[in-house]
Amino acid sequence: MTSDAQTVPSPVADVVRRRLARPAPATPGFWLAAILVTGIGLLLRMVNLSHPKETIFDEVYYANEAWDLLQHGVEWNPEDSTPQYVVHPPLGKWMIGLGEQIFGYNSFGWRIAAVTVGVVSILLIVLAARRLFRSTLLAATAGLLMSLDGMHFVLSRAALLDIFLMFWIVVAFYFLVLDREHRRAQWLRLLETGGDPDHPRLGIPWYRLACAVSLGLAAGVKWSALWYILLFAALTVVFEASARRTAGARHPLHTAIASDGRWVLVFGALILVTYLATWTGWFASDDGYFRHWYAQANGLPHDRLIDPLVNLWHYHQEAYGFHTTLHEKHPYQSWPWMWLLLGRPVSMYVNTDGPCDATSCVSQVLMLGTPVLWWSFLPALIALGWLAIARRDGRAWLIMACALAGILPWFQSMPSHRTMFAFYALPAEPFLILAVVYVLGAIIGPPRHVNPTSDRRLIGAIVAGTYVTLVAVCFAYFYPIYAAVDITNAEWLSRMWLGSRWM
Repeated sequence: MTSDAQTVPSPVADVVRRRLARPAPATPGFWLAAILVTGIGLLLRMVNLSHPKETIFDEVYYANEAWDLLQHGVEWNPEDSTPQYVVHPPLGKWMIGLGEQIFGYNSFGWRIAAVTVGVVSILLIVLAARRLFRSTLLAATAGLLMSLDGMHFVLSRAALLDIFLMFWIVVAFYFLVLDREHRRAQWLRLLETGGDPDHPRLGIPWYRLACAVSLGLAAGVKWSALWYILLFAALTVVFEASARRTAGARHPLHTAIASDGRWVLVFGALILVTYLATWTGWFASDDGYFRHWYAQANGLPHDRLIDPLVNLWHYHQEAYGFHTTLHEKHPYQSWPWMWLLLGRPVSMYVNTDGPCDATSCVSQVLMLGTPVLWWSFLPALIALGWLAIARRDGRAWLIMACALAGILPWFQSMPSHRTMFAFYALPAEPFLILAVVYVLGAIIGPPRHVNPTSDRRLIGAIVAGTYVTLVAVCFAYFYPIYAAVDITNAEWLSRMWLGSRWM
């Protein structure tokens, strides 16, 4: 016998361990940076939140419908005390209604929920960026850019549905990233204990199931979450196949589909159940629109057991028909190819009667992305695609897919001339920011210890810092027309960079 400890060689190669290992735990410095950038976003969005006092743009629908849900459980026509026909699911309005329940039916009450989810989405992008990039600097940059985006800012201060749709998609994305990490860590433990990569026992993917619930809630706000449902379901299989390949499994894609296909079915079922749960108020009410459609249409005295689902399906058919035939002209409508170019922003509020230091004044809420930021999205996507190919980096492909899923599907609606607006691109905005941050990380380069004699990192940091500063200055310049600050007509015109397209 000997007192010296025997060294047992690890059964896992270093390259495999690096690929499967979790990122290092967050440092106090990271949490300080996360709190700082999230606090900036919160402070900006809370200042003078109640102004304008009246409903702006589609708040006239959603703030009122949220209040109706609190009173009746369904949307309601107070003039004739009948259920109201609406074409969006109820969850976003329930979330708006929570603020109204706490703070009352006023501009602060119907906007505070949007502020809350907007700020939390900033924090979640910071957390997701750290796990993707393993860099406090890049994670904080992602959160700061999101805090300083004009479109995110405006929609975080308005009772519209799109900020809630984006929020649940970001929540689902964060759980997807956590699921990828957790499953890869399980594979690493399996290899370390001598397990067979072709016959693994990995347990229940709880983060994946949480991602499914989040996607069901996103669909409960707007149906356009469908594209992210399809994408994220496919990504769970891709991630699993990638982990199996790294672990040395034979036929990784085939075994991932064969062994984990059941989790895709559970994933879909959980989304459906969660989505149906967002209609609880409608199910529980006798007054919901189409609530007793089948019985009334067929002269039955009461519903059959299956009729609530039959009636809801009919409701969805009618709503889908409305969406696909919506061709009404609107002065602020735009096409998807215009969105990244800021070709037609939406004016949500205008007042020319406010006080200022001139005879002609303007107070406006213009839902316009910060121009320096949004005009860099397209070049960033092109650079991201090149880097994804050159580096064979799955993170780049992930970000690219998530960004495009929020924009490309809308192109198929163009031939029908369906009415669309620039804020439909909001769910893609967090991923477009991650694309920019990925490219900034490539410009900054690897840590200095990798190449201590190179000045590239210093030069790259200066370039990235200059870019972020320009975004901040641009946001500050446009802030008056984001927050309905009274300015002179000349000052307003100086911000109409694309002339009549922005007016």
